[in-house]
Amino acid sequence: MPRVVHFEIHADDPQRCSRFYQDVFGWQTTRFGNEDYWLVTTGKDPEPGINGGIMKRRDPGGAVYNTIAVPWVDDYIAKVLELGGKLVVPKMPIPGVGYLAYCQDTEGNVFGIMHVDKNAK
Repeated sequence: MPRVVHFEIHADDPQRCSRFYQDVFGWQTTRFGNEDYWLVTTGKDPEPGINGGIMKRRDPGGAVYNTIAVPWVDDYIAKVLELGGKLVVPKMPIPGVGYLAYCQDTEGNVFGIMHVDKNAK
């Protein structure tokens, strides 16, 4: 069954936001490559919970997006569209990680769907 595996916090200043969550919760943040994107580690395995990221705000309504792991992004895009949802950002590669797309549910909530593919380029 697909599960939430990642969250993204949208921020006007991702570095400032990263420091905030470090100072408040003790989360570890690490810049991802040359992007204005910060990986967030919220705890140690096997503690319950998920890790995520802090990114530059892409839309004025962006707050927190959850990403759900699926077996194949294309299949789930089709399901989203069939059931009245929308595709917000088409499938894109995350190099060395997998493929990601952003969708919107019937209530206007945005979420990510991703499948792992280490060969993604």
